[in-house]
Amino acid sequence: MNDPAEPAEPTARGPAPAQAPAHRGLTATEVAERVARGEVNDVPVRSSRSTAEIVRANVLTRFNAIIGVLFLIILIVGPLQDGLFGFVIVANTAIGIFQELRAKKTLDSLAVIGEARPTVRRDGRPAPVPTGEIVLGDLIELGPGDKCVVDGEVLESDGLEIDESLLTGEADPVVKRPGDQVMSGSFVVAGGGAFTATKVGREAYAAQLAEEASRFTLVHSELRTGISLILKYVTWMMVPAAIGLVVSQLVVQKHDWREAVRRMVAGIVPMVPEGLVLLTSVAFAIGVVRLGGKQCLVQELPAIEGLARVDVVCLDKTGTLTEGGMDVSELRPLAGAREAYVRQVLGALGGADPRPNASLQAIIDAYPDGQGWRCTGSLPFSSARKYSGAALHGPDGDSGNWLLGAPDVLLPEGDRALADVEELNSRGLRVLLLARAARDLDDPDVARDVRPTALVVLEQRLRPDAGDTLRYFADQQVAAKVISGDNAVSVGAVAAKLGLPRAESPVDARRLPARREEMADVLDRGSVFGRVTPRQKRDMVGALQSRGHTVAMTGDGVNDVLALKDADIGVAMGSGSEATRAVAQIVLLDNSFASLPSVVAEGRRVIGNITRVATLFLTKTVYSVLLAILVVCTRVPYPFLPRHLTLLSTLTIGVPAFFLALAPNKERARPHFVRRVMRYAVPAGLIAGAATFATYGLARAHYTGGDALGAETSAATLTLFLISLWVLAIIARPYTWWRVLLVAAMALGFLVVLAVPRLQHFFALKLVGTALPWAAVGIAAAAAAVLEVAWRWVGRRFPA
Repeated sequence: MNDPAEPAEPTARGPAPAQAPAHRGLTATEVAERVARGEVNDVPVRSSRSTAEIVRANVLTRFNAIIGVLFLIILIVGPLQDGLFGFVIVANTAIGIFQELRAKKTLDSLAVIGEARPTVRRDGRPAPVPTGEIVLGDLIELGPGDKCVVDGEVLESDGLEIDESLLTGEADPVVKRPGDQVMSGSFVVAGGGAFTATKVGREAYAAQLAEEASRFTLVHSELRTGISLILKYVTWMMVPAAIGLVVSQLVVQKHDWREAVRRMVAGIVPMVPEGLVLLTSVAFAIGVVRLGGKQCLVQELPAIEGLARVDVVCLDKTGTLTEGGMDVSELRPLAGAREAYVRQVLGALGGADPRPNASLQAIIDAYPDGQGWRCTGSLPFSSARKYSGAALHGPDGDSGNWLLGAPDVLLPEGDRALADVEELNSRGLRVLLLARAARDLDDPDVARDVRPTALVVLEQRLRPDAGDTLRYFADQQVAAKVISGDNAVSVGAVAAKLGLPRAESPVDARRLPARREEMADVLDRGSVFGRVTPRQKRDMVGALQSRGHTVAMTGDGVNDVLALKDADIGVAMGSGSEATRAVAQIVLLDNSFASLPSVVAEGRRVIGNITRVATLFLTKTVYSVLLAILVVCTRVPYPFLPRHLTLLSTLTIGVPAFFLALAPNKERARPHFVRRVMRYAVPAGLIAGAATFATYGLARAHYTGGDALGAETSAATLTLFLISLWVLAIIARPYTWWRVLLVAAMALGFLVVLAVPRLQHFFALKLVGTALPWAAVGIAAAAAAVLEVAWRWVGRRFPA
């Protein structure tokens, strides 16, 4: 991001050069001809999956296939009420498609807002155009932070340096001269120029890479990985269970084949946690829509989850703690320089740069009088150098080479001017040094033996919401690390004003150890780091990750791209360079660092709630597997029909899980999703299955009426419902009015089924006598008490 001596990004284009450009680019007629021939950069830029991919992903799933086959079987053997689970799957799939299409619409509209518009020169006039309207042969202008959107050949170069690390892995910038090739996907780190488009559309290098690796799901999602692992194991369990149930019901129990098939389907369907995948997709999709309303573009859906797991956030001062704009508050001439003369030199330096950054724009605003001075050469700013330069020729014949940059980089240690700089930095002010160079600008040692001429003091504007944002991260136990190219003392003073812990002890990155382990030690102890180079930013991210930290990196300048790419989650500002927006997973279109807490909170809501409802689904899977095993081993009829378990799943899992998955949740995201879910689901499922089978066995031993199996099934259904409702009541904690109402409504729904004769008949439920129902209630109550003890014991024995 922008630093005082690190003007990585322009805040305004600045005045165009007075002279006409050497190359005029294509004419309007030539552009029209190329469009007619189809020589257009027509690669679709997608922030999400296509509509066809969304429909396919939601319909063509392993478990939809399994449920679909079982549904067709029930349609053949009947009756229809035993196939209710099939309609539930159809409804769930439709909801999933609708929500993801809604999220896609939000993502695509935000992507258009944040889309880069490269400057193309046509008929001699530069103008921004959408990326998709570039044609073969267009002349595209480049400046610091611009990304090469198509392949081409350099036509103009003014100290042009391009970083191709995202394509080649080579971190060192490459100097480009006229005739050199540029590849799409690379970006400018210094200088400027223009290139002619030689390959557009799907022929461009970056487009070919994009087709090989989609941007949609590059971020690792522990949630989705964990659910996939669970579903794989469930699939393996279903096949032997189905075979055992068919043999048990058809051969041992001598059931009619239709009844045997119905009982087998009843045993298999509840093993499938089909709604869990749906709810995960819906939760992610709704999260995207919610964040879209806050001007956050989520370029990869699992990034919502990733940011919620972050425990270290690295940020820069400019653009996050301070606003991008600044003002010149003081000018201090040095070594007897005349202030009027210094003002003219500064004005000439500003006028020589067609793309001034924030600090140079402040100088231009303060000292517009650079008339009569001529720029005969320039040295573009580089994040590694931390200064820029220009060869100026004055109206009175005075000519010389001038440098503008970081005082502590341009001046030797012990220089008297540095004492003033330290004092100004300690007050949080930004200081630049204007110095006259004794060497040519192309001399690698141009910064040696410079003659200091003036200190330019810039005052930055603190973001009004920065302090609250830092406090939020501190409350959430997320460590904030300010990593800046600015002077460490200056950065520390700004961070201290905002209440960042340990900001009073800033670290100069030039003294950081090179070894990763030693660097990680320093990073763990400190919170403010100044004079950080782009390569160091990348190394610092790696050092933090080596300690097991999940790292988020915020940035808006080209100097942040490498670190953004390596971080677990990259967050770019909407006004930042196109290069940073291209590699980031989340783009804050309103450029507000204060939006990050919303993203973190949304991710925590998704993870926390999915963990809750996953316990419900997998409890059902565990007790279904246990019941199948007990039925096969004891050679008794399977106690349920599909309609019974559809009713139980709807009231104790399906409906409440939908509301719980979308509820507010500020619980901090924790790792090991599968372990955390199964540590509760396994004991809960075992207790529920054992208690249900105990009721079933008791009913079989004591009821010998005409419809024995119906009475036994009803008693077992009552026990299983009450235990499942208690599991729901535990999952719903801590209670709020709507959570209590939700649990009560599910209980009322079951009572209505038991009380209404038509529903009794439809669901084949009828409680016989009083002793058996009350015995079922008693067993359920005892199981609930055991469940409470087990729940608390597991929480203490296997903490998250």
